[in-house]
Amino acid sequence: MRVIDRDVAEASKKQYDLIIIGGGIYGACLFLTASQAGKRVLLLEKNDFGAATSFNNLRTIHGGLRYLQSLDLKRIFESVSERRWFFRNFPDLVKPLPCLMPLYGNGIYKSAVFRWALLLNDLLSSNRNFGVVKGRQLLKGKIVGQDEVKQIYPRVDIHNLQGGAVWYDGAMPDSQKILIEIIKWGCRLHGSALNYTEVEELLVTGGQVVGVRAVDQTRNKEYTFKATKVVNCSGPWCRRVAAQFDKDYPELFKDSFAWNVLFNRPALSPYALAVRPKKPGSRMYFIHHWKGLLFAGTMHSPWNKPDRMPTPDEDSVREFIGNLNDTVENLNLQPSDVLQIFPGLLPAKEEGSGKIAVREVVIDHGENNGPVGLFSVSGVKFTTARLVAEKTLKKIFKTELARFSRDGREPLSEKELGVFQEDWSPSEKSGWEDGIKNIIHNESVVHLDDLMIRRTTLGDNPLNALKYSHEICALFDWDEDMVASEIARLKSFYNSRRTSDLS
Repeated sequence: MRVIDRDVAEASKKQYDLIIIGGGIYGACLFLTASQAGKRVLLLEKNDFGAATSFNNLRTIHGGLRYLQSLDLKRIFESVSERRWFFRNFPDLVKPLPCLMPLYGNGIYKSAVFRWALLLNDLLSSNRNFGVVKGRQLLKGKIVGQDEVKQIYPRVDIHNLQGGAVWYDGAMPDSQKILIEIIKWGCRLHGSALNYTEVEELLVTGGQVVGVRAVDQTRNKEYTFKATKVVNCSGPWCRRVAAQFDKDYPELFKDSFAWNVLFNRPALSPYALAVRPKKPGSRMYFIHHWKGLLFAGTMHSPWNKPDRMPTPDEDSVREFIGNLNDTVENLNLQPSDVLQIFPGLLPAKEEGSGKIAVREVVIDHGENNGPVGLFSVSGVKFTTARLVAEKTLKKIFKTELARFSRDGREPLSEKELGVFQEDWSPSEKSGWEDGIKNIIHNESVVHLDDLMIRRTTLGDNPLNALKYSHEICALFDWDEDMVASEIARLKSFYNSRRTSDLS
């Protein structure tokens, strides 16, 4: 049975091989991979699982096409392999994503150049479909002519258009469900995972880690959890946690701000589009068709503020909208079209840069005169989080690492899936309550936003989510004051991701 059992008192009675701090995608993958390796693992997250940068992605699983430009073959092979892992294990939550880049003959953006690039990409990813079920396999890339580009993307600027490059990547429309499924999978292998449990102190005896002290935020009660190895996997907070428990490691996380925008406008194409404004120095934008709506990104910029949950200012959003309008003829996007902004912090190559780091960082604090048994991890891509987990475990346990479990993951039943149509309403069909109650009971749901934002797709559209929030609250054992507080919390979440408040 795939269940996240939130029993903090019971979890505190056990001795663990490994405690992981942070329940984003990197912490979740480390939790699963360690559980597969036969380790007794505890995952502690101070908020809800996957509530920060991991939630705010562009809903894609990237292969390595973009790394051809720098000929980073290692990164290409890693990305292709890990993309295949997601396709093999989550065929119910990952699907092929056709992509189109119109080509105008500028610089490297010529049909002849991309024909060779796509051929090389297919050769380097020749094993991309190994073990992938039918219907989820990725086709070969190709160059298409002007007419086919116009058919795929009717709004394309036809002036000087030579044709287009088409390739296939991965889409994960409900990435939050994947993260929760990874944690449930680890729990099925006898791991323990606790959200809303904040680690406040690393416990050390004679220079050796012996555990952590943490607070169950739902009851404001302290607990001690025992382990001789602790991994700081707290994403944008990892450098702070490292400094708190040992010392500052600047290489661990240099701040870069990234964000995507979902617009309440129809998607431009059934393909994802790689497009750029026709002006010198302009950057490439990726315009996704997320659940029928226009989803665009990613904006990157330096970040020099202490806030770990940043949002772009109104001027930056207006500038982004202006660039999209310059890119797509007669698009005429307005700030009022913004449905949600998906912001997060990623590690930069260097301080003050908006360029994302290339490689993960794994620090053994004991090798740097810090507490023995403390490790810190900072990753870059959602796609390669599992691979980084495997590398980290090998560094931690060295020759102790057991063979990985062959236990696989069964696709979700309809009752477990929690995926609803965009125009869903409680009156749509009978029996919807049972599936949601099942998720509340089995997936460590504490707050309304846990359920609607990160366990189901009920929260994809803020307007719909708030419209039916009272009906959803009726499934919890809450009084009127609690219902009002939870709905206000949900509304505050959405307002933090918009340029104007929801009424």
